[in-house]
Parts: sequence; C-alpha cells; structure tokens
Amino acid sequence: MKILEDAGVAHSVSTFEGGTDHFGDTAAEALGIDPDRIFKTLVIDLTAGKGPKRELAVCVLPVSHQLSLKKAAAAFGVSKATMAQPADASKSSGYIPGGISPLGQKHVLPTAMDETALLFDTVFFSGGKRGLDIEMNAEDLPKVLDLQFVDLEAE
Repeated sequence: MKILEDAGVAHSVSTFEGGTDHFGDTAAEALGIDPDRIFKTLVIDLTAGKGPKRELAVCVLPVSHQLSLKKAAAAFGVSKATMAQPADASKSSGYIPGGISPLGQKHVLPTAMDETALLFDTVFFSGGKRGLDIEMNAEDLPKVLDLQFVDLEAE
C-alpha cells in the first residue's frame, strides 16, 4: 500500500475474515461485490518445468474465471507455461498463497492483468494477506507495476 501512497494512486483498503479456502469467493461475499470485480493473483512458471532455474510471472484475473495457461504463455512470449508450485510462488512473492498481491512482491515479476479489469471503475485484489483487499482503478496499476492488459481467461 505504501507503493500506491508514494505514487499518489487513489485506492482504498478493505478487511474481512479471510477464510481458509476459496479466498476470492470469500472476499466477494464479505465485501458484497460482484466476483467479476475481485481479482486473484496467480504465479506461473514460464520455463514449463524445464531446467533448474524457474522464470516466474504473475497473472491477475477475476476469481470467477479460470486462467488460460496458453494465453498467459503467449502474453509473456513463451511457448508454454505451467502453474508455479505454491512454495515457489510464496518464496518469490514473499506472500502466502491466498494472499499474494501483485504489488510489493519480494522479487518483481512481469505481470499481466486480464483486460476485463478495464470494464470497471474499480477492481479489488489482495493487499498481501488473506482478508485484506485493495480497491482501485486498474488503469492506475501501470503507474506502479510493469503490467500489460491482455485476455487471460480460459474459454
């Protein structure tokens, strides 16, 4: 949140009981928000399991949709991508699964956000822990992240 404050980006913070699974659905229900406006942060592996060194990236999309790994791979210019192991995602981001934020990660990763975020005045995403969401205009995210808007949703 300090990143947003330092950049002068308008945002608000909501807290709620985070739950132990289905974190996006829990957030949507707790906040009384359409699940299409609640975005999950997923870490993917661009090396597709090849070699000892992982090259990770971040995908941010509505909790109501599934990630297309094929579209994600294309967005990052690789032929194939897989979901990162939870331990790798946690180690890279500094956050625990279910609370990974696209902001403030320990290792800054290339990031793609589903283009549907641009359809709303504001969207919600994790603030770095379960039960803490940031609300802001998605168009402001490129001010603080190396972010591209692309179609990431599975058909």
